[in-house]
Amino acid sequence: QVTLHASAELDARRVNQYTLTLRAACPGEEEVEERLFVQVTAGQVLRCDAPFASAEGDVVRVLADVAPRTPLYAVLLQPLGGLTVRGFSPSSHCLSLQFRLRNHDTPLTLTRRGLLLAPAGGFDPSKDTQTFRLEIEVMDRHGHNCSGAVRVEVLPSRRPHVAFLEPQQAVTVPEGTRPLEVVTRVHATGDNVRYTILTSLAPTLFTIDEVTGEIRSTRRLGVTHARLLVRAYNALHPADHDTTVINVTVQGTDRQAPSCVPAISVSQVAETVSLGSTLVTLRCTDPAGAEGGLRYSLEGPPLSRSRFRMEGPRLQVNATLDYDSEAMAAMGFQFTATIAVTAGGQPLRSTHVPVLVTVTPVNEFTPACPNGATFTVPETAAFGSTVGRVAGTDRDYPPDSLEYSLEGGTGPTQPFSIDTRTGEIRVVGPLDSQRHRSYRLTVRLTDTRNDLDPAKRRSRLCDVAVRVQAVPDQAPVCTPEVQELRITAMSGSRQPVTRLACQGNPDGAELAYAIAGGNEDGHFRLEGNTLFCVPNDLAEPRTFVLLVEVWGSPGVPRRSTVVALVVHVTPRSTSVPPSTTTRLTTLRKKPLVITRTDAVWHPPAWFVAVLTVSAALLLATLGCVARRLLCR
Repeated sequence: QVTLHASAELDARRVNQYTLTLRAACPGEEEVEERLFVQVTAGQVLRCDAPFASAEGDVVRVLADVAPRTPLYAVLLQPLGGLTVRGFSPSSHCLSLQFRLRNHDTPLTLTRRGLLLAPAGGFDPSKDTQTFRLEIEVMDRHGHNCSGAVRVEVLPSRRPHVAFLEPQQAVTVPEGTRPLEVVTRVHATGDNVRYTILTSLAPTLFTIDEVTGEIRSTRRLGVTHARLLVRAYNALHPADHDTTVINVTVQGTDRQAPSCVPAISVSQVAETVSLGSTLVTLRCTDPAGAEGGLRYSLEGPPLSRSRFRMEGPRLQVNATLDYDSEAMAAMGFQFTATIAVTAGGQPLRSTHVPVLVTVTPVNEFTPACPNGATFTVPETAAFGSTVGRVAGTDRDYPPDSLEYSLEGGTGPTQPFSIDTRTGEIRVVGPLDSQRHRSYRLTVRLTDTRNDLDPAKRRSRLCDVAVRVQAVPDQAPVCTPEVQELRITAMSGSRQPVTRLACQGNPDGAELAYAIAGGNEDGHFRLEGNTLFCVPNDLAEPRTFVLLVEVWGSPGVPRRSTVVALVVHVTPRSTSVPPSTTTRLTTLRKKPLVITRTDAVWHPPAWFVAVLTVSAALLLATLGCVARRLLCR
């Protein structure tokens, strides 16, 4: 037995073959010498590459403001079996390796895939350079391992700190400033800056947008003075922040804004209103001056300002108000705007009148019939079967909101119905292609919910053709198709033999039965699907092979099925014990269906085979008998 030395170290790249000379000798015999060649091949080894495996370890430098749980380092498997640390995406080969931290006094995390992550709470940006040393052990599934070290140096952040350009600001606004009006805006330098109001003498008067820094009023302002302490901070590092003071002074004025009647305008117009129509006329007065000094302007969404215009104090329609569109439906069929009435002087005094315009529908279009509404249905379609769908259209909103009805109703001459909502035509009566090859239906389309007045409805008559497709009769199916029966004949009386189980077309037509062959002596009779035996003084046991033809509704050609019955009849007078029951057996043969298309009987293949074999056996028996007679 040749074994590898415990201290041996094989390296296929240096020595790939060893030659060993072995000598063996038995007592009293000559010594035998042979050579053993040992080849060394390169294998998959686990080896940590430098600088990860060096005494000092690999070095990673990151900034202190790196995001929490950011990958900083990765131990990757190389194709030749070594381990390296390049990149930050773990290789799929690392799934079979296990990674373990030898020292646990570190906030960094080592994942199962060999990823070194930043602390969950991030690094402290207020400290100077920080150093963390991690000793990592790697082991594969065969128990091979290697180890290395990583030194993470956290450098001070280079990002700019959050700071206000002005430590204090003074803002003056006029009395009567409306709610959510911009009072002022603050700005601070830095990254990911957010704003908040810390303290305020009147905390309910103002609010600040945390992203833009806009300070707005929360109510109509009266004469007051407010001191706001605003903080700006880094959203990722809240410890990085700065504050400023905003002094807001609300000045009073003796001049009042114009007053208007109505103060709120709510109107409802049809979608067919003509251009230039006046919706509302404002009556405004200026307490400090004449009426001619007032200016009127329309404010609001661009879509509202494009549909309406101001002609002095009159709000007029500027463009078509089309109700039948998805864009109008998305707006809820309503337009909102604000009429600003401004008086001259300093400061400017203005009054705002909210406007709400609701557009109502008008039934403008008549429903349209589909092109080529022709359907085909088999004459065997069951009650309730779908023939087709009449897909009418209507351009009024909501689109295609139609009701369907059949002119003339449902009856023997029109065995169809239509769903009032979907327009599906269904079969509700018997169909016969020989009587009616096609039906011409008149469908009425009536629109719904297209006008405020329910009486204003439009309708149209559409012609629909339904063709009845003839379905050829199918041959009946009998189970089983071959039967072997044994009966004991009663002299002078008829007795039942078997009852055939056959199924015809789904329309339920009655089946007809007839003995097509094997009843030349008239010992059997068919009544419906029941076979009776009439022995007529049968003296010897006998076997009958009967062929029974089964067909459905009459037609040309007639489709029928032939059932084979093998009946063994034993007279009561013979030595065979009397039988009190009729035994029904099914031959283990492959099911065979014979379909007749004419009046000529074609025996099945198995019957021909049986006759052929029987004839061959009879001829062989006669030949043997004749040979014995000649020999004697």
